[in-house]
Amino acid sequence: MATLTSISKFERFFRETASLDVDKDDLRRYNDFINDKIYDLLIRAQAAAKANLRDVIQPSDLPITKGLQQSIERFRNLDREMALEPILDHLTNRPQLDMAYSDETEAELPEIAGGLSIALAHTFKILDPELKNPHVAEWERCRRVFDELM
Repeated sequence: MATLTSISKFERFFRETASLDVDKDDLRRYNDFINDKIYDLLIRAQAAAKANLRDVIQPSDLPITKGLQQSIERFRNLDREMALEPILDHLTNRPQLDMAYSDETEAELPEIAGGLSIALAHTFKILDPELKNPHVAEWERCRRVFDELM
């Protein structure tokens, strides 16, 4: 996390989204989680683009499920108030793959990261409705759930 402003925005995001209190260590885990899942999506998108004989990854190549699409919509609504997208754009890695990303794909990555953020916060609460302060064990459980699905 780069600045105190971005840290406080993400603390507020997790508080408002799932009544979770996160600290700097959580935000480092969060950043790793988001970038790992974006990478997973982009690897599948690259395979789809290759299967369609294209050399550029298009938004339609991204394997966005119904649930993730709903989380992206929730993020868009929340982001109007919180303005997290520019921070996510800065934090979201664009790993070097065998193919380039279209401009449209690049533009969608921060909102996808936002949707993953909403889904992550909700997953914490699904796994433990009483959870207030996630620790390493809770982060690992959430990561395992996402690894199974993505």
